[in-house]
Amino acid sequence: MQQPMTRRLGALAAAAVVAVTGFAVTTQTADAAGGKCKALWVSPDGSDKAAGSESAPFATLERARDQIRDKKLNAQMGCDVTVNVRAGEYQVDSTLELDDRDSGSNGHDVVYRSVDGPGKAVLTGAKELTGWEPFRDGIYKTKVEPGQRFYTLFEDGARAEVARYPNRGSEDSHGPYLFSKLGEPEKEAVRQWLYWEEGDWDPAWDDTPTSNPLANAQVTVWSGGSWSWFTDTVPLGGADYRKGFATLKYWTRYALVNSGGGSRYFIQNALPFLDQAGEYYFDYANNEVYYKPKGDISKVRIMAPTVKKLVDVKGATPEQRAHDITFDGIGLQHSDFVDWYRAGWISAGDSGEPHKYPEYDRQIEMPRNRFGAITLENTKDITLTNLHVSDTGFMGVYALFANEGLKVTNSWFENIGADAIKIEGGWPGEGDLSHGHTISNVFIDHIGELVPGDASGIELMDTGNNLVENVFVNHSARYGISLESRPEVIDGEQYTDNNTFRYIEIQNAGLDSGDMGAFYTYGVANQDPHPVKNKVEQMVIGDVLTDPVGEMPDSGTRGIHMDAGGCGFSFANIEVGETTDQSYQSYQCNEVTNGNWNDGFDASKMEYDKIGITSEFPYDVTAQIEAARS
Repeated sequence: MQQPMTRRLGALAAAAVVAVTGFAVTTQTADAAGGKCKALWVSPDGSDKAAGSESAPFATLERARDQIRDKKLNAQMGCDVTVNVRAGEYQVDSTLELDDRDSGSNGHDVVYRSVDGPGKAVLTGAKELTGWEPFRDGIYKTKVEPGQRFYTLFEDGARAEVARYPNRGSEDSHGPYLFSKLGEPEKEAVRQWLYWEEGDWDPAWDDTPTSNPLANAQVTVWSGGSWSWFTDTVPLGGADYRKGFATLKYWTRYALVNSGGGSRYFIQNALPFLDQAGEYYFDYANNEVYYKPKGDISKVRIMAPTVKKLVDVKGATPEQRAHDITFDGIGLQHSDFVDWYRAGWISAGDSGEPHKYPEYDRQIEMPRNRFGAITLENTKDITLTNLHVSDTGFMGVYALFANEGLKVTNSWFENIGADAIKIEGGWPGEGDLSHGHTISNVFIDHIGELVPGDASGIELMDTGNNLVENVFVNHSARYGISLESRPEVIDGEQYTDNNTFRYIEIQNAGLDSGDMGAFYTYGVANQDPHPVKNKVEQMVIGDVLTDPVGEMPDSGTRGIHMDAGGCGFSFANIEVGETTDQSYQSYQCNEVTNGNWNDGFDASKMEYDKIGITSEFPYDVTAQIEAARS
């Protein structure tokens, strides 16, 4: 990065020192008629048989929800109905489900509020594992209930690593990797047979009549051979050590080898790989978990996920939406991943559903993977503010299909399994279902921890008329922010118009992938004459450099990448740090004013004091910002 830019970012850091702001604690307020607004109370030491008052609180949010339904407290509202949630931890064993019956009315909201301050009331989708017994070499094991399965684990608020081979180069690295090879010339296009290089797989892992060390193992692979586009996590079906290949239980998105080279991969969830502190192995057949803790096993807290969704807000239909609901200051921690993952269907039409653009099957998540810690569908005017979302198995917030007017503000996302915020409209050409969203004053740190191949701090798909402002994204294996549709879709049927991105900072993107941009678009506005309908202004992108330990074989990293068209944008006042390819890649169908990759860049036009999160941010993340820029 050029030294002048480093100095300017230092000034920006000084301007961005944030402090915990005041947090209004509201119990009851007068409505327009002089009465009292309805308020219910929830406390970790409450009882669901209590009255739900300040002196006799409920124990769960579900009980408060049911009270609002049963007493029709939200039927004719003169002011907000508030559920005051006291500080403490609330274990979520089943998803909190809200629907159109739980909506506000007369322009007022039903509010679930952390009454003691932002992040003080925490919904945790996990329970503590106990009963640990010594195994060997600092490893402990415990039994879980029959049928209980989970696909990520946490020690004292940090994600544990599934025991893997080869081991990570560091806690922040996804590599190093093994590389597949072309076993036979006619096997170039295979998606289920992974051939390994001689010596990469230990013969001791072989399946014998008395033992199969890889019986529960998975492969995480950047399928595609020489390119690094997406990651699949797929269980092993078996391995033939005589012929040197493994069979995967499900097909990968792309071929495992091609003429350009082999795919990067590692193997995980096998007891022989459990050799480092912070790793675990789950023996599904025997309901046993093995773990090597970082700390004293008697003093650490090891949490196993209980749910994939903590909160699910879903109206009955796109015409009958859940609406006017607010979550204010709630912490949401711990959620689960899946037993196998692939980003989208392999081919157009694979969904088995008739669509105008069946190619979108390859872009949208498969039904089994459509979830986040907070999941929304068929909603309008939902507000998520002052939240702290952390340690998720998959998405942080996932707004799927029909949603309008979602607001995500003043919130902190960290240690996210996939995207922090994903807003995904319906199939192109079949109706504009998702629009008018605001994402403002949001800090996002460490994303794509379990799905590095499609990681993005904010991903918008087939959605328009959105505002994304004052956002800081740090540490992504791939993108920082992305806007996507499909290149086959004609203009007007992508629903990706009229988005504004401003006052954005992205640091440490592209850590484990190529053919990417920290700011990325795919297949947007491809037809002439490419009128400007999307705007990006006042954005700072730091260095976009891959971790050398990842050995990424793909094309290089970019600051801005307008892929498969990516047209109809205006860029104004943009700085990009060092990249391995280009600061800016476009098809000459966009406008650029004052980008630092062009001659005559004027740094005085950059509004550094407004870029990133503002002083209104309710959490002190100063140390995280300084570390991201260092």
